[in-house]
This record gives sequence, structure tokens and C-alpha cells, in this order.
Amino acid sequence: MSGGNEFRVVRAADIDPRPEDQPAWLIEGLWGSGAVGVIGGAPKSCKSWLSLEMALSVASGRPCLGRYPVQNPGPVLLFAAEDTPLQVRERLEGLSQARGTDFRSLEVDLILEPSLRIDRVEDVARLRATVERRCPKLLVLDPYVRLQRVDENNSTEVSAILGTLRDLSRQFKLAILLVHHARKSPAEQAGQALRGSGDFHAWGDSNLYLNRRGEGLVLSIEHRAAASPAPSALRIVADDGPVHLEIRELPAPAPQVPLADRILHALHNQGPCWQEDLRKLLRVRKQDIIDALRTLEASHRVLRTPKGWILSSH
Repeated sequence: MSGGNEFRVVRAADIDPRPEDQPAWLIEGLWGSGAVGVIGGAPKSCKSWLSLEMALSVASGRPCLGRYPVQNPGPVLLFAAEDTPLQVRERLEGLSQARGTDFRSLEVDLILEPSLRIDRVEDVARLRATVERRCPKLLVLDPYVRLQRVDENNSTEVSAILGTLRDLSRQFKLAILLVHHARKSPAEQAGQALRGSGDFHAWGDSNLYLNRRGEGLVLSIEHRAAASPAPSALRIVADDGPVHLEIRELPAPAPQVPLADRILHALHNQGPCWQEDLRKLLRVRKQDIIDALRTLEASHRVLRTPKGWILSSH
């Protein structure tokens, strides 16, 4: 006998497919249509500049950064907690000039409240009413640290805030871009460097990461439901015209010399070496050294001796 408190269930095949006139991308390759996500990076890594580049592109229909086409243009709603409205206006006007679009025609609306807190019920209700009235395609919230007063390391508290934003996105078919800081310490994956709970990384449908490299920046792109493109190099252009970001391809990585050849080269130069000495010298995993030495030994190219590994006389 079935109870009266069952969850709503639907067969997967009965779910309406995506309408043909509804593109999968808001900004092709950069941000999904209706996607929520993060622009992450260390302080002063141009996160706010990138968010304004995206706002300008969505509002104008111009390719973002001069490269990523906008498939679903429309109005943008922006809350910039750390910049004055005049600063935002001046930046957007300069970006419009750099991208060849009419600044006066841009449908970019600024929320002028001194504070907006996603951890307050009344603020969420006002934000929901504003979104319903303005019907934006993209909501930019910059930065997360000014949007709440919860412990960003507390997964329960953070997930409640991110869940609120997810509900807002789904209700209004709205893309939401959250600017968030990264920790100073490096991480193996860019998303793991975001400050606070790991929920930030898991929450995003589309995430963008900016990292300093010398005088420039590296932009890494991550999607939940699409392949991630190779990182690109960015630089901020501030001479002979309005300030804007410029994108260029990173040079291709140099071909990796096979580990077996590196071992042979090391033994030729160093003489007999123990396995651990080779591992430290070549900076590789222990198991990789073991496997490579076994292969070289089986092909009679190296010998194991009481003084360590040496090149075979063959």
C-alpha cells in the first residue's frame, strides 16, 4: 500500500527535451545557459574585470574576451559590493569602447543597496522579487565574502547559501556568477584552491579560475557537463585606450622526455645510482621509477649491482 507522502517521480523519457530555440550555452565554451558557478582566484587577479567582461558580452551579444560567442544574450543584473556604482560605470564604459559596443544601450542593471545578504531571508526575498521583475539572463554577485556572515569552512552553512542560489537559478532559468577568493597556497586542481568549504567547487556547473603567471594571468575553464578547453593566457591592457582583458593562447608544452631515457642519461652522467637516488634526482613517483627500471633491466640496458644501478655493457 502506498503512502501519501511519496516523493514526486517521473520517468526520464517523459521529461521534456530542451527546446530547439534554447541554446546549451550562455557564452559558448565559457558559461552554460542557466549555469551557476564561480570565478575564483587570488586577490588582484582580475576576477571582477572578467565578471564585467562577461556581463558586457551577455548584455551586448558581443563575443566575450573577443573570442567566446554569446548564444543567449539578454539583460544582466549586477551586485558589486566592493566597488562604487561610478567605478562600475567607468569600467563598463571603457570595456564597451574596447569591444566596439554602444554603452548607452547596455542592459546592465546595478543593485544599489549597501549590502545584500544571502543568509538573510528578507534579502533573498527582495532579490527574488528583483529578478522576477528584471528577468536577467545573468546575475553577477561580487564577491561572496560580502554576501554573508557564515563560516565559509562550515559545509552545512555554505551549502545552505549555495542551495538558495541554485533554487533562484532554477526558478528563473537564470545563470549566476559568484566571484570568490582562492587560498594563497597552491592546489593540484584549481577548484580545490577556492577558499573555504569544498562545496564551492562541487556547486559550479561552470567554473573559471584565474592564476598569476609572471606578468600575466592564466584562465582555466571547468564545466560539469562539457569538456574543458585548454587554459588560455590573459593580460590586462591599460595603454593606448580603455582598460580591458586580452586573451592569447598559451604556448604548447614542451614534449616530455620518456622516463627510461632520463634514467639512462642520469646513469651515464652520475655513475651507479640507487633507486631512491634516481627518484629524487628525476622527481618522479617511486612506482614509476620501479616500473621503468624493470623494463630497462628486462631489455638488458641497465644492471643492478651491489653499488646500485649502472648502464649495461650491452
